[in-house]
Amino acid sequence: MYTDNLNQQILIALLKEHGIKKIVASPGGTNPALVISMQSDSFFEMYSCVDERSAAYMACGLAEEANEPVMICCTGATASRNYMSALTEAFYRKLPILVLTCSKPNFNLGHLYPQVTNRNVYPADILTEGVHLQVIKDDNDKWDCEFKVNKAILALTHHGGGPSHINIECITQDCTTPTLPLVHPVFRINYSGDFPKIAEGRIGIFIGSHKKMNVTLQGAIEHFCEQYNGVVLCDHTSGYHGKYSVKYSLIGTQIHKSYKESDFDLIIHLGEMSGDYLTFEKIYANSVWRVSEDGEIRIRFRKLDYVFEMHEIDFFNHYITAKDINNVSCYNRISNVYKDLYSRIPELPLSHIYIAHFLAPKMPKKCTIHFAILNSLRSWNFFDLDSTINCNCNVGGFGIDGCTSSLIGASLVHPEKLYFLFIGDLAFFYDLNALGNRHIRNNVRIMLVNDGKGAEFMHFMSPKYAVDKSLFMSAGGHFANQSKELVKHYAQDLGFEYMQATNKDEFLQSYKKFIDPAISSKPILFEIIISTEGQSQAWEKLCNLAELSKIEEAEVNVKKGIKSFINVFKK
Repeated sequence: MYTDNLNQQILIALLKEHGIKKIVASPGGTNPALVISMQSDSFFEMYSCVDERSAAYMACGLAEEANEPVMICCTGATASRNYMSALTEAFYRKLPILVLTCSKPNFNLGHLYPQVTNRNVYPADILTEGVHLQVIKDDNDKWDCEFKVNKAILALTHHGGGPSHINIECITQDCTTPTLPLVHPVFRINYSGDFPKIAEGRIGIFIGSHKKMNVTLQGAIEHFCEQYNGVVLCDHTSGYHGKYSVKYSLIGTQIHKSYKESDFDLIIHLGEMSGDYLTFEKIYANSVWRVSEDGEIRIRFRKLDYVFEMHEIDFFNHYITAKDINNVSCYNRISNVYKDLYSRIPELPLSHIYIAHFLAPKMPKKCTIHFAILNSLRSWNFFDLDSTINCNCNVGGFGIDGCTSSLIGASLVHPEKLYFLFIGDLAFFYDLNALGNRHIRNNVRIMLVNDGKGAEFMHFMSPKYAVDKSLFMSAGGHFANQSKELVKHYAQDLGFEYMQATNKDEFLQSYKKFIDPAISSKPILFEIIISTEGQSQAWEKLCNLAELSKIEEAEVNVKKGIKSFINVFKK
């Protein structure tokens, strides 16, 4: 039988998946169930040592001679402190020692419970990684514990390797569990590793925010797609302008319909943070691989099999063969779904989505566009732009501050090139001082979509409350409450050419000057004054483009009926 502590079960199962079998155990009050579990499993090679100082040095000798990771295991109190001398040795010799310290739950810290010591801070030169495994209460805790164990184990050999620490809470010493849970190991592949085979079927390449790709990498991705039936799922921050990309947000935003085209046999994850929330919620993959030079474990899809620590071009070149294959049926199917939905877009109210839909195909070639986060970026992610247009958004920290400043900084690099910013009112006023910077040139164009409050908190899917959300939750009524004069005077006094529209007719009469490819005599600020209701209605229309079959309609009605019944029952 195994320990009844689920976090310890996960640890044991992942030790087996990663082939870590040599254990040096020391006796104690919080680790009996874990030790007994490993002792009872013939996979493990167990050794005993009473003195933790000696146990850790024994592990150093074992790891050096066997050339494989060794785990040491002890209890709380000062036992773990006695590992430090040997861990200092292991750190400087890069020996793969996995340190497992058992403890009572962390909420006991600082309340005079016996044998509870604080392990939240480490000396700088005893460990390469340290994690804490909490008591598991739900699926999120289970997933988090799996991730942390994988992270700690992979750190044993990462960048030369060294000791790694897992502190694990335990609430029982009973061992009545007959089998270990299914776990998901993560493996790191570097240039000298054995590359796994690519599964046959549909391959999706998801690209988060990414520096602009050179033609060599872009060409390799295109060649890869042709050989492996691939499609690139990306938004405007991906830096990818190849021919097999799909702006999947329009498909992902359909609230009543899921597409079988969203199911992939493999997702290859490139890039960093993504503002494309919608796609993450809708796509599914049997397997996920991440490719990044940093080699870090980023489990954005709640699933990860391999992380390839290498240049992306090297990854794709490894799998590309000389065979002349042109299998892009997956791309064709998803692209056709996008085109069908796009063709269904109805007349939209004046909103950021309306503006993006109208302007996207008209934006001047070779310009650069910056977007404020959330509503601004989301609105434009539904629509394609010319492949010569580069886009940026501050999705790293994902805050509303600095959007205008980032645009201005970028615009200084190429004064002969146009730089556009599409921004909402809260983000605009947050970074208002940037407009007074004396370095601003005439190649700057800013469109302020001003609905007088945070549109993100007022759309049709946002939480409903009995009180007025606009007062505090979405910060309405500030900045002269959509005054038609405030921004106008401020911008003009700072040397901007100011334009304004309060309805579609005014917008249509003025937009051509805003997107004129010629550098103007002044920087331009174009303010569009709209309502949050229009913003919400436009997005709701886009969310309901898909036509459902009769079976799908029946399923939706059943779900609505169940939800209605539950709500009545709650009341």
